Amino acid sequence: MKKNLIALVLLLALSYILIKQFTTSREVYSSCFNDYLVFVPSDYNSESEYPLLFMLHGRGADYTQWNDIIDLKSYATKYGFIIVCPDGLYDSWYVDSPILTKSKFETYFFNDLVPEIFQKYKIDSTNVFITGLSMGGHGAMNLFLNHPQFFKSAGSTSGILDLLPFSNNWSIKNLLGDQLNNRENWIERSAIYNIDKIKSLNKKFIVDCGTEDFAFDVNRRFRDSCVTQGININYIQTTGDHTYDYWAKSIIKHFEFFADLVMQSKPNQNQ
Repeated sequence: MKKNLIALVLLLALSYILIKQFTTSREVYSSCFNDYLVFVPSDYNSESEYPLLFMLHGRGADYTQWNDIIDLKSYATKYGFIIVCPDGLYDSWYVDSPILTKSKFETYFFNDLVPEIFQKYKIDSTNVFITGLSMGGHGAMNLFLNHPQFFKSAGSTSGILDLLPFSNNWSIKNLLGDQLNNRENWIERSAIYNIDKIKSLNKKFIVDCGTEDFAFDVNRRFRDSCVTQGININYIQTTGDHTYDYWAKSIIKHFEFFADLVMQSKPNQNQ
């Protein structure tokens, strides 16, 4: 009886430790980065591998935003992608905050979300893509530039690709600290200053912005920096503003761009 009681106590203790280790994972990164949407092609089957596309929403929205803009199920079916829309919360900016210890999106993304998606679905690990709009465009490019070996390519539509001009906007300073005293935090997390990370890699990516968009200037400067460094950027500018109507049209180019890269990676496609 005594041995059974001791065994039970040890079992409960071990269970507590395992549960604690599992549950604290997300608590450390953020207690809120839990929600996401997944769309698979209509003919999805678990015997085949599929390219994966992460789509990041803008500030003030949530993980449902992209599906409000376009019908993601139909896009998943048309292009043969598994699409994942994670929740970047109201204003996480998809970074690991050096100020807020429980706002660590980048850590959550790679330590929790990616393994979960790869476990649940059949993913072609050689064809993983990421794109986003506005805040999500910033997040997509930053994650791509920080982890170019994981992503085949990336995109940004109306992305805030340089945070420095927006020191008093959108509560960014709550994540990075005030710019006057924490300028390096802002530089390290602005895509425009991280382009050199892929300078020696043969990476292609797509960036677009409407000419009436308040983010047009930072996108043009991002394009110019890529050209100066000899980096292969597919840059598109056309009439448009920071609106759903613009993104519903611009994102089509991203799907086409990514689908073409997938086709190029398949054997015998160029024969």
